[in-house]
Amino acid sequence: MESVAELVAGRWGDHRPGLWCQNPVSREDDVLTHHQVAAGAAARAALLADLLPSDGPPHLAVLLDNTPEFPLWLSAAALAGAAVAGINPTRRGAELARDVLHTECRVLITEHAHLPLLADLGLPWGSPGPGADRRGRIRLLVTGTPEYEELLAPYAGARPDPSRATPADRLLLYFTSGSTGAPKAAICTQGRLAAAGRSLAGQFSVRRDDVHYVCMPMFHGNAVIADWAPALVAGAGVALRRRFSASGFLADVRRYRATYFTYVGRAIQYVLATEPRPDDRDHPLRLGFGTEAGAVDAAAFECRFGVRLVEGYGSSEGGAAVQWSPGTPAGAVGRAGPGLVVLDRETREECPPAEFDAAGRLLNGERAIGELVNRGPNPFEGYWRNPRAEAERRREDGAYWTGDLFCRDRDGYLYFAGRTDDRLRVDGENLAAAMIENILARYEGTAAVAVYAVPDPVTGDQVMAALAGTFDPSGFAAFLGAQPDLGTKMAPRFVRVLERMPVTATNKIHRARLRQEGVRCADPVWWCPPGGTAYRELTEADAEAAGGEGGGTPKGPSSSREALHRCAARDSNPGPAD
Repeated sequence: MESVAELVAGRWGDHRPGLWCQNPVSREDDVLTHHQVAAGAAARAALLADLLPSDGPPHLAVLLDNTPEFPLWLSAAALAGAAVAGINPTRRGAELARDVLHTECRVLITEHAHLPLLADLGLPWGSPGPGADRRGRIRLLVTGTPEYEELLAPYAGARPDPSRATPADRLLLYFTSGSTGAPKAAICTQGRLAAAGRSLAGQFSVRRDDVHYVCMPMFHGNAVIADWAPALVAGAGVALRRRFSASGFLADVRRYRATYFTYVGRAIQYVLATEPRPDDRDHPLRLGFGTEAGAVDAAAFECRFGVRLVEGYGSSEGGAAVQWSPGTPAGAVGRAGPGLVVLDRETREECPPAEFDAAGRLLNGERAIGELVNRGPNPFEGYWRNPRAEAERRREDGAYWTGDLFCRDRDGYLYFAGRTDDRLRVDGENLAAAMIENILARYEGTAAVAVYAVPDPVTGDQVMAALAGTFDPSGFAAFLGAQPDLGTKMAPRFVRVLERMPVTATNKIHRARLRQEGVRCADPVWWCPPGGTAYRELTEADAEAAGGEGGGTPKGPSSSREALHRCAARDSNPGPAD
């Protein structure tokens, strides 16, 4: 097994351009060769060796946008045998301080723009350079300052030495979303990251002359594991976007000649919401890899830009993965590999195969939907200082419980049904939010959709949907009646109509907030009374009578459905862009 340190050192002497990022002041590109990246990493690793104390874990916190300093410090940590905790800049106050303290970081790297986030946190700051006051102190380094450059200057002649690190060394402490509590810091070793990068580089035939466009935040595992790591393995270039921009996406792809990118959550919908242009297919991009785009958006993206999106499934912690392969049925994520089973959470027995009718409607969801479990070998490496969360993932028999709902057909193909938190139980029937969302995504004018449960004193749960986009109550009711795969319990009782879907820092829909706000929210809510088929606007009296408790995506002309319509029209009348 190889280490990331060996991959970083392997770029020494490679003088091809390897890292691009637009300078926010000059608006020109800062460009580093692969050799310069390796040299910069070596200098920072040497500094790190003098900064990190010997009486604690070698951890550093990185609070940066996607600037060249982020991959430089990742590479430096690899060479030094240290671990990086990526800090989410959307967190504030005690939550941000908790992330730094929980991971026991003794060095924090940030930039001037983020300094206000660190004010008044009560963190035990120490001096920025090597010195004696190490115990319990956090060294603050602010990139781009004269003090920072002076600190690095004595180490400028360092060469990358991978011998200080092993594949078993921790390299990443990346936080989960924290939607059900404080974020957990998942551990990823150098060996696992290098193996993941090599696997993806092989799967997608990454070449040395490719350029990976990193527009997802590097404090999240997606950008590092699925974008940066395969580029490092193959010797491909990396182009950074400080923060994701839908309007800047295609311009960046052309600017850097990017061939590959990753995405999470609503990012694809944001890009589709930009104004179409006749030259949308004029670019070198050949592949996008990610999660949660959805079948409608993936089809619209390929239709408009001529780029295939590969939807993958992999638990953030690395305990289970499913790969798409040719022949995978529509709606499935791939075939279950050895050890992957769908289990009932209560009985821990395997769920029966999913049965679908001719229209694709799941007929036995109450029995077929369960949690995806990996009973075979898996690379889950645990959470930092969180044995309770580890026990929830890795049960007494050693199996890895993903926390994700799936069903599996008779041919072994797996269908994603949402998180365990997204399960709904209506009139004794188990429903999966993700499957209802896939149906509602077909509704004309819908830019984003989220389905979740609101409590009902009689039936247990009621289905509530949040829709971003246009909404016509009578048209929506007619749409529901025309969907052959919409089960009798799936139709939303409540529909919240909002201009922009609330999202997390990684562009995932903020479901916890939606569930918490329930039917009593600031946005208009429509509801269908029991026994009816028509929707009317919910009043406070209606909410009381219904027992309702509890208590993004741009709006515009470029919904996924409209994108498909435009693409079909264009293909029937080809223009210069084709």
